[in-house]
Amino acid sequence: MRHARACRACGSVKLTRVLDLGRVPAADHFPPAGSPVDPGESAHPLAMDLCAACGLAQLADDDTVTDEPRGVEPRALREQAADAVARVAEAGLLRGTTVREFGSPHGGTWLPLLADRGFRETDSATDGADVVLDSFGIMHEPDQRAAFAARAAAVAPGGVLLLQYQPLGGIVDQLQWTALRHGHFGYYTLTALLRLLAAAGLEPVRAFEFDLYGGTVLLAVRHSGAADVVPGAGAADPTVRRILAAEAAAGLGTPRGLRTLSAAPADQARALREWAQGHAAAGRTVTAYGAASRAVALFALAGLDAGLVSCVADASPSKQGRRMPGTDIPIVPPQHLTTLDGPVLLTLPDLHDEVLEAWPALRGRLVNQP
Repeated sequence: MRHARACRACGSVKLTRVLDLGRVPAADHFPPAGSPVDPGESAHPLAMDLCAACGLAQLADDDTVTDEPRGVEPRALREQAADAVARVAEAGLLRGTTVREFGSPHGGTWLPLLADRGFRETDSATDGADVVLDSFGIMHEPDQRAAFAARAAAVAPGGVLLLQYQPLGGIVDQLQWTALRHGHFGYYTLTALLRLLAAAGLEPVRAFEFDLYGGTVLLAVRHSGAADVVPGAGAADPTVRRILAAEAAAGLGTPRGLRTLSAAPADQARALREWAQGHAAAGRTVTAYGAASRAVALFALAGLDAGLVSCVADASPSKQGRRMPGTDIPIVPPQHLTTLDGPVLLTLPDLHDEVLEAWPALRGRLVNQP
């Protein structure tokens, strides 16, 4: 199905709907616990379109208003950031003295890691920086073309942009359709990303891969035509070549390549509901850990309520005392789970080790997606 809205990156109207979740709650609006569940909470369309011209997978219309309680940055994210900075430094890409960061609404910052290496934050947004950081930030920009232009303008001559993203290929391979959410406007293949960067006058230097979120890429980028900062950089980088070849083989720039993603929401929602119903029928109390935005659509499509999942624990004080959007399931402090028995659905697998270290009483109870 074609849609009249223009692409968020190139302006083309050749958009094809590749994933449609129907109407679900806003991913970042957590009402007070105990407040009535208004049917209007679950009235927000959520769909992904693919641009035939530039290949960008993108959020379709978003009628929600950002109201995101501040979450607690997972330890896995902090550890990956430190690993990433160390690997970039080892590759000889951390040159100069100034740094600027385009932040993410999910929190977390790499600035202290750069400060430890002698970098200082630029005094003005108009100053070019030797190192520009963007870790999962650019996906939150509705105007993707303007967002890439802004980041290009922030990079000083000879500088580098470190752009971290979750690849669309990993989302498809692992059926992570819950990555689609309101406020996340871009979903990137490296192929499409390089087109966006080229339009902003940028080119790749090197790609680094990490296990975070089931697969994450950190792309080091420079101004086009700049002198090589490391041997074998740019299109010659073997990681860049391998990712591009895998994307071409999978057809990720076509609706056919994303087809497997379209059946996953109904299948996973049905499996989750049947799993929760089975435990409830056996008299076991089901709980969850992680009031994550990506769990909102899953809970809604599965039709979960407090009769099936009694509560969701979350370490963020700003989420505690609220409820999951579109449901009556309350959000509680993590220690509450230690007073209960039964399985605990872990909505973010990357939290596994951190949760068990903090709450060893949950050992043997954590369950990933049923």
